[in-house]
Parts: sequence; C-alpha cells; structure tokens
Amino acid sequence: MIVLVGNTKGGVGKTTLAVQMAIARARAGRRVWLVDGDSQATAQAAIQIRAEAGLEPEIVCSLYPDGKILRQQVRLQKDNYDDVILDVGGRDTLALRAGLSLADVALVPFAPESFDLWAMQNMADVVDEIGAERDGLVTYAVLNKAEARSASVDNADAAEAVQEIPTFTYLDLPLVKRKAFSSSSGAGMGVAEQSPVDPKAIAELDRLVARVFEEA
Repeated sequence: MIVLVGNTKGGVGKTTLAVQMAIARARAGRRVWLVDGDSQATAQAAIQIRAEAGLEPEIVCSLYPDGKILRQQVRLQKDNYDDVILDVGGRDTLALRAGLSLADVALVPFAPESFDLWAMQNMADVVDEIGAERDGLVTYAVLNKAEARSASVDNADAAEAVQEIPTFTYLDLPLVKRKAFSSSSGAGMGVAEQSPVDPKAIAELDRLVARVFEEA
C-alpha cells in the first residue's frame, strides 16, 4: 500500500506525521519504506538519527526530491515492501504530483490557521488535476497541530471549512499539538518509544494509522 503524506503548504507537520506513521507500521511488523520527496530531507535526517542510535526496528528510507526519479523508483521497488510512505510537498512540486499519481491514499494534514485553510483549496486543485488522469485515489484531510482544548473554536472552524471542500474526506481524528510528536521525531523515534511516554499522543496516532491503513 502506498500512502502519501503531503500538502502544497509547508509547516503543517507532514514530515513528523510521515515519520511517526512509518515507525508505527514497522513496529507492527510491516516491511516499511519511507520515501522522502522533500529537498529539505528532514525525514531522511530523522531516520539517520534512528539508525545511528541503533533503534529497532530499522526503517528503510530513500531521498528522491526529483519527481521523475521518485516515480521511477517507487514503481520499481514498491513490491518489496508492505507499506510505502511518501513524504512530499511543502509546495506544488513534481515530487508531490508524482506521488499523487502513484498513491493509494493521500493524507493531507492541515493546521487550524487561516493560511493553512486557504492553502487547502490549492492542494485540492492539484489532487483533482491528478485524479482526472487516474482512478482510485482516496484523499483524506486530517487536523494536525490541533488546539489541546477539545472544544476549541479554531479546531471546529477549521474542520468545518475543510469539510466544505469536496475533494477531501475529512477524518475526525485530530492530532493535538503535543511536544511528544516533535521531540520523538527529532530523535528518530516513535511516540511509543519515547520515555516518558505520552499516552494521549500514542492513542491519537494509533487511531489515525488504523483508519488510514484499513484501506489495505
């Protein structure tokens, strides 16, 4: 299964989410390949830190910011893995478009901020353009970096705005802006591997991963 985590806007936490999902699936016994399609190479850096720390399970990670190479290599190597997770975007790139042409599921994180919401229509336009050329792409939107208060007006307004964009299926499985996500990812770890653990962060991630990969 190929899952793309991306957005045309940076700063929405896509790399953190891609790294966390890759580690979670590997810990569940899946053969995982994390493909970093962002020239900043943040996902690759996190996995390198994980490798240097000798953490298990090991994660295969490749850097392909060039869209043509990403498309070619994913087509050639995808059958060697149970799950392929693509970290792409930050802007409208050829790597993002290549990933959308290959993915089974596109997961689009967004934050409860006005600039992020404006960018979601741009991402929808890209998805619609690629979707017109292929069949079967499932596209989810998920609230990331949500306010901790469950009754937050910002969270509710953001969710409502995104649900009005027909391109996306909104997943009501928000990830709260928790230190556990950023600190564990920076150390090449999953939230379940960090000490002390944050049970709420673990539960949020587990629910999202289970929902996304139920398409498999």
